[in-house]
Amino acid sequence: MSNLIEIQSQIEKLQKQASEIKAREFDKTVQDILAKMQAFGISLKDLQPGKARGAKGRSKTAAAKSADTKVKKKAEKGAAVVAAKYRGPNGETWSGRGLTPRWLVALVAQGRTKEEFAIKN
Repeated sequence: MSNLIEIQSQIEKLQKQASEIKAREFDKTVQDILAKMQAFGISLKDLQPGKARGAKGRSKTAAAKSADTKVKKKAEKGAAVVAAKYRGPNGETWSGRGLTPRWLVALVAQGRTKEEFAIKN
């Protein structure tokens, strides 16, 4: 059976190997990412949180489609689906339950009011 000193020595060697592999593969990985970004037309701005993504000219935003999918999944599970009470400028919706969504927090921080986005029945 190996003793503690031998195991620590093995750990040190493996960590050194892992660092070397990471250093070798880093440039290749960056190049792969850059190639994919170029192929899909992705910019650094697209990678920032809260920025619009996807192909231009879509009828719904990616966020709106994601929200629709979540509502459908909840409905299939038998969970109660609550009607949206607020709609954002990009089609985002919020039922008024739970945490205030980022899009609404940002708009309120800009001086807008939550009531501006209330859905009128």
